[in-house]
Amino acid sequence: MTAVALVLAAVAALLHVLIFAMESLRWREPATWRRFGITSQADADTTAPMAYNQGFYNLFLAVGTAVGVVVVAASDSHDTIGWTLIVFACASMLAAALVLISTGASYARAAAIQGVPALLAVVTALVAAN
Repeated sequence: MTAVALVLAAVAALLHVLIFAMESLRWREPATWRRFGITSQADADTTAPMAYNQGFYNLFLAVGTAVGVVVVAASDSHDTIGWTLIVFACASMLAAALVLISTGASYARAAAIQGVPALLAVVTALVAAN
């Protein structure tokens, strides 16, 4: 179960690195801002500072998860600090997905993409850590 939890956590982390790249590095590209429901270059330019900041939140969650994965993988798989990092960071990803879906049903797909890997990582990590 440890290996499954670590793989799922790594997937959630990689997904959040991708989201960081879109929000913080590629936001002003039409293919990116359209994916987020922005309808014009002017709106993308106006929202770019917010997206830039939001992207870094995603990066920090990914880094916390990745550090937890490395710590658990390098230990005897009973490392409390590593599991705590994984569960906290992935639970934060899941909470963000729940906030996203609470803003409207049109965000259900995006919330699922963001939240399902994090949910599965939290559940398997809690099982594996015990």
